[in-house]
Amino acid sequence: MIDHRKAEEAIYQLLEALGENPEREGLLETPKRVANMYAEMFSDLHQDPKEQFTAVFSEEHDEAVLVKDIPFYSMCEHHLVPFYGVAHVAYLPSQGKVTGLSKLARAVEVASKRPQLQERLTEQVATALEEALSPRGVFVMVEAEHMCMTMRGIKKPGSKTVTTVARGLFKDDFNERQEILNLIRG
Repeated sequence: MIDHRKAEEAIYQLLEALGENPEREGLLETPKRVANMYAEMFSDLHQDPKEQFTAVFSEEHDEAVLVKDIPFYSMCEHHLVPFYGVAHVAYLPSQGKVTGLSKLARAVEVASKRPQLQERLTEQVATALEEALSPRGVFVMVEAEHMCMTMRGIKKPGSKTVTTVARGLFKDDFNERQEILNLIRG
């Protein structure tokens, strides 16, 4: 939970450090607006993505389950600027255990609502799914554009970073992995 008072004070001080006048009309409410924005953007900071898998069902389905193109927004922990993109989350059910499809998207949402690295985000979603369902395979791919590469530094807008985590059959069986990659790209 964000301490709004401290956040507002910090933003006020940042504006001063930038050489701005936090008392001018256009900036009067900025510390409050930024504190509210951060409260929203970091709202799941202390939640575990695994806790999102509350709906687990018995279903005789043992083929791949994939939810792709899950949009997300996160904040680079190195520069505190956004990175955003899509996540693709797949698993191979084990012993008839499946979860609600929205739970896959919710796990991505929870993992992204914190200062984050894309590599860690990908890992956290895969681990949460693996621990919650014990599936025969897990595959998570995250594709994102990082504002720290677009707005500053190298300044390469449109470049995408892709990270993957493959576990179980998706790691060990080339054909299983290729099938899920074809479904994601298809």
